[in-house]
Amino acid sequence: MKPIPDHLAYDLDILFVGFNPSLKSGELGHHYANPHNRFWKILDQAGITPRLYHTTEDQDLLALGLGFTNIVERPTRNAAEITKEEYRAGRERLKAKIEKYRPKIVCFVGKGVYEEYSGVKGVPWGVQETPVVPGVIEFVAPSSSGLVRMKIDEIVEIYRELARIRKGAEGT
Repeated sequence: MKPIPDHLAYDLDILFVGFNPSLKSGELGHHYANPHNRFWKILDQAGITPRLYHTTEDQDLLALGLGFTNIVERPTRNAAEITKEEYRAGRERLKAKIEKYRPKIVCFVGKGVYEEYSGVKGVPWGVQETPVVPGVIEFVAPSSSGLVRMKIDEIVEIYRELARIRKGAEGT
């Protein structure tokens, strides 16, 4: 199964970073394609997108200033299948993408994604004090996976904070 394409552009408002594609995403070629993943619903309810988008429209969000990538490119059944070597290589690749494209905000979809990227453990939700790439806002949000035990309303509220920060970043 091939990696799914990144959706990147210079100066995005938000670059969303996941662990890696699910097998369903790898099969369909679109980000957050697992039917149990709540990503698209969360973006809509948090006011990050003007309507509910479908996974097959992921590339269309570039026009809204939203992009997608993953720390690891290989699709897997779950993040436990990702090797230390894949994380090491992915960390370097991701940092290079962020330095090149310079998004205003990088939203890590899951604490574990940010912890693998930054090497910092026990991070809080929201903006991180010391970004890996200076000048970029690094925001940690809950995973949108259906396996996450947080209530959807709690997750949406954290993503609403991301929407508020985005509005502030647009003015800069």
